[in-house]
Amino acid sequence: MSRRRPLPTLEEARLILATKRTRPQHRPPPPAGRGLGRFVKELDAKYGQGSGALTARWREVVGEEIARRTEPVKLVRGRNGAPSSLEIRVAGPAAAIIQHKAHEILARVNLFLGAEAVQKLRIVQGPLQRVEPPAPTRRRSTPLDAALEAQLKDGLAEAPDGKLKDALLALGRGVLKRHGQG
Repeated sequence: MSRRRPLPTLEEARLILATKRTRPQHRPPPPAGRGLGRFVKELDAKYGQGSGALTARWREVVGEEIARRTEPVKLVRGRNGAPSSLEIRVAGPAAAIIQHKAHEILARVNLFLGAEAVQKLRIVQGPLQRVEPPAPTRRRSTPLDAALEAQLKDGLAEAPDGKLKDALLALGRGVLKRHGQG
């Protein structure tokens, strides 16, 4: 049987801890995002821009008319020499029009992503998922001074009532406000 070593005294333990280095505390691994950021940048530099850049600049790449009816869904890279394909969502009956413009869309996408980046276009019908920016709200303009409004109405008193008279009143108000008389 083996003999047990006697435990050090309190003074001996302090001396041992003061002179010997202990193991560093176990540290957890760094967050995955920290290491992946550099790796993703290297891949982006090596293989070009991905579908994220295409989505962000879709309107510029394909043009206003096509972008209004479509949106990119995903870019599937081909494996082992298989062709890459781009899946786009098309709003309703515009799919036939987009199908006829497939070659033009592919040419524009390849111009953006790089030569032969996408060889096939897959069209999926469905509602567009993007959120349109809200329409700008009109500011309410301040009304004309009561005297100017009366003078404007007197000038158009002989005009027959209807759309033309209303349009002329609106035009007169706009001109007077623009020239700072209102």
